[in-house]
Amino acid sequence: MTDAPAAGDEPTPQPEGLGALLREGVLNLVRAPRLGRRGVRLLVAIVVIGWAATSIYRVQPDEQGVVLRFGHWIDTTQPGLHVHLPFPIDSVLFPKVTQINQVQLGNPSAPGDPASGRERQMLTGDENIVEADCAVFWKIRDAGEFLFRVNAPEAAVKIAAEGALRDVISHTPIQAAMSDKRQQIADETKTLLQSLLDSEHAGIEITQVQLLRVEPPLAVIDAFNDVQRARADQERSRNEAEAYANDILPRARGDAERIRQDAEAYKTQVVNLAQGDASAFLSVYASYQNAKEVTAWRLYLDSVDEVLRKATKVIFDTSGKGVSSVVPYMPVTETRARPAVPQGLAPPAILPSVAPPAGAQPTPAQGAVR
Repeated sequence: MTDAPAAGDEPTPQPEGLGALLREGVLNLVRAPRLGRRGVRLLVAIVVIGWAATSIYRVQPDEQGVVLRFGHWIDTTQPGLHVHLPFPIDSVLFPKVTQINQVQLGNPSAPGDPASGRERQMLTGDENIVEADCAVFWKIRDAGEFLFRVNAPEAAVKIAAEGALRDVISHTPIQAAMSDKRQQIADETKTLLQSLLDSEHAGIEITQVQLLRVEPPLAVIDAFNDVQRARADQERSRNEAEAYANDILPRARGDAERIRQDAEAYKTQVVNLAQGDASAFLSVYASYQNAKEVTAWRLYLDSVDEVLRKATKVIFDTSGKGVSSVVPYMPVTETRARPAVPQGLAPPAILPSVAPPAGAQPTPAQGAVR
């Protein structure tokens, strides 16, 4: 038996269940605008259309759409209009894929920091040590792989870039790394870094690797500069020697070619003269075989004529038999200057021409005078 409430006490409200509260809230919502059955249907249709509209999404030109189903990555879509299951079943992320990001290797702003220098020190192909700084520029190539395959993308890019740069420099001599092969090192580093990231499906594209600084460590830079100056002197001396060789060798080759051509010309001349003499001798020999006496007499006359042509004085022996007279003469066409006559001496007299007797046979002495 319960006690009745005292006079003047208000009744305490009893708590209601959760289902009753929800039912009452829905009824109040329906009754508030005083909708009928048709209004309720219209409201339900609007809600359904709005829920279905959440399945349509648009990807901007600088984005990629990463579709998640209950938080799990299922697809990557390109720019444009797309459809997925309505919220909250599917959701979409829109990372920027055209934005260029940069990762810096080393600290160029503090080149004298010992700790920073040790981090940048690398071994070259000729077993020297250099400090190298570079900048790596990258962007997202596949947004799904970028978000769900890599834990810390920027750190992964930095670690992979440092490994690739050390690998390339380890195959390059220090002189080449500091001078004419800087761009080649950057290109090879980019290629190797991209292959490393692709093997891990990182969804990252390396756009550029820029080599900022390659120098020897600060502790040995003075000695290295001395070596560089010595190499510069060596290169200058080599260039001077090559310039001298380029000047003297063509002239020597020209002189040698000229001497060779002169020798060839002399050879041709001597051979032609010898062949002419041989041909003349053979023709005389053929004539001698046909007429020995006539040919012998002609050869004798030619020989005596050749000898006496160069003589300035001719002595004749007139005591021999058969020699009746001498017919001297002076050639009219002779161009050689006559010897001067000493003062007080008369010029030699010109003997009159006397014909040889009829029927006299010519002798070698007579035939030699013309």
